[in-house]
Amino acid sequence: MASRLTVGVVSDTHGLVRPEAIEALRGSDVILHAGDIGGNHVLQELGLLAPVIPVRGNVDGGWARLLPERRRLDLGGVPVLILHDRSLLGLDPFLTERIVVFGHSHQPLAEKLKGVLWFNPGSAGPRRFALPVSVGRLVIEDGQVRHRLLTL
Repeated sequence: MASRLTVGVVSDTHGLVRPEAIEALRGSDVILHAGDIGGNHVLQELGLLAPVIPVRGNVDGGWARLLPERRRLDLGGVPVLILHDRSLLGLDPFLTERIVVFGHSHQPLAEKLKGVLWFNPGSAGPRRFALPVSVGRLVIEDGQVRHRLLTL
C-alpha cells in the first residue's frame, strides 16, 4: 500500500501569518517551520492546520528559548534535518539526511547536492527587498521526494 506524506514548509514569518500562506499550507499532514518565527501565535495559527515542528531562528527571542536550533526527523521513511541557518553546517558537512530544510536568507531555493535536497521555502513574513514571499511543499511517497516552491 502506498504511503504519502504532505509536508508544508515555512520560514522567516517574523510574526506575520499571511492568509495566502495558510491557504498554501492547507492539506499538509505536518508543517516544518525553519525559524525566525516571531511569536508563539504563529505556531498556534499554523497548528490549526497540522502539527508544527519548529526550530529557533537567530531573531527568535526569549519566548522561543526552549525550541531547538536543529532537529533530525524521519518523515515518511526519509531522514530530514531542519535548522535555520545553513551556514552553521559548514562548507562540507557530513550528512546522513536526504533533505535539509533551512531558512534565514529569505531566498527560496531547492537544489540537490551530493544526493541531498537543500530546501529553503523562502520567507512567508514581511517582504524583504525584492525577494518573493513564499512557502514550500514536500510530498514524500514510498521513499521518493517531490518538492515545490510556492510564491504567494
